[in-house]
Amino acid sequence: MTPITFSLATCECVLASDLDSCYKLTLVTNLMVDKPEDPIQYLIVLLKRGSVEVPRVMLLGPPASGKRTVARKLCEHTQVIHITDSNILQEDTDLTKEALQYKAKQQEIPVDLWIKLIQQRLSKIDCVRRGWVLEGIPQTREEALSLQEAGVAPNHVVLLEAPDAVLIERSQGKRIDPVTGDVYHVTFIWPEDKEVVQRLERQKTVSEEQLVAQLMQHHREVHALRKTYRNCLKGIDADQPHVDVFDQVLTYILSRHCSVAPHTPRVLLFGPPGSGKSLQAKLISQKYNIVNLCCGELLEAVSADVTNMGELIKPYLESGQQVPDSMVLQILTERLSRLDCTTRGWVLHGFPRDLEQAEKLQESNFIPSRVFFLEMTDDVAIERVTLRSIDPVTGEKYHSLYKPAPSPEVQTRLQFNPKDSEAQLLRQLKEYWANASSLQDLYPEAVHINADQDPHTVFESLESRLVGRLQNDA
Repeated sequence: MTPITFSLATCECVLASDLDSCYKLTLVTNLMVDKPEDPIQYLIVLLKRGSVEVPRVMLLGPPASGKRTVARKLCEHTQVIHITDSNILQEDTDLTKEALQYKAKQQEIPVDLWIKLIQQRLSKIDCVRRGWVLEGIPQTREEALSLQEAGVAPNHVVLLEAPDAVLIERSQGKRIDPVTGDVYHVTFIWPEDKEVVQRLERQKTVSEEQLVAQLMQHHREVHALRKTYRNCLKGIDADQPHVDVFDQVLTYILSRHCSVAPHTPRVLLFGPPGSGKSLQAKLISQKYNIVNLCCGELLEAVSADVTNMGELIKPYLESGQQVPDSMVLQILTERLSRLDCTTRGWVLHGFPRDLEQAEKLQESNFIPSRVFFLEMTDDVAIERVTLRSIDPVTGEKYHSLYKPAPSPEVQTRLQFNPKDSEAQLLRQLKEYWANASSLQDLYPEAVHINADQDPHTVFESLESRLVGRLQNDA
């Protein structure tokens, strides 16, 4: 009883502490589900980590409002990745080359291509692990809605605001350090280092008429941007010393708040054969109305269709060979991009199976919001898998120990899947454990659930880590 009493006492301390209510709930949920041996040390580690999720920030504002200065300081302070329209176009990819062709012709990059470029950059492993600050992106309602549809969702949106007269004055006195890219101003921000002063350059000339036109464009779009991100947006007065502006931005970025924004649940289930991934995915899908995606079943469905891809993968499935990763990824990303998945969310199992597949999934910008590893020993897996069977007449599934056939008649017609043989299972287990460690490293915040217990108990453990997010999604 001592550990339980200690945990409850610890929970009371957390609830009584001077912390945001949502973060308190997160801490208590983590504590009660993980049941650490040393609850105090466990909470200290969580508090030092600062947040369950990495920062994902959009820094918006009119020209000359100080976005570049604030973004650079923010990245220095939090170690997140600074993303701008210019460094997005520095990526050496086919998409970038296509976009640069439009720039060379002095044409606007199409929105759909621009969104793909942003997705491509944000899916890189540095952004996934450290978080990001999007400076000046999005600029229009169309871009914002397209980013939402693509699953690019910020934790915080900051809108810098200042009178047009102030912005025009700032623009005229702006200076750029060509070495660091830092922005200075002859009146408001001037470097102390004489060497930096010597190399400062004027910004590319923008006439007052051009600046006014840019400001008018911003004013036309800003109301829609406010509406799109109303649940996580904070306006900050940029007409004050830049140090004060940064302090206010940083305070907001470090705040943890309960957003009522419609998060789309994206759940990834890992586990050895027999750990119950299919059942748990089914239970999650049924209760929260999200799409249940089993990679194996998806491939079977595609192979049954009279399509080019179906014809391509059919020989692999019929011969028992593994379908090439490139084909699987193409099929999977197409399915995850459909409207039901983008609006209701999804729970995926059976893919990825190794680190390379997982990284490719992330590069396609399908990043899970929750990851679970269902854990059990090989002995339990063997017992569960090798003793299961199916009635070919009714389609009902049985198990020699947990759910025996109801009559001798049914027992005599039961069939065992050759894929469930012990030899086949041992090969699958060996493959799973060979890749488990690297997958766990890629998803360090994944939750590990003991799958060697009643399925409904397993579901309760899963649900306790899902419910805070999914109730908002419903």
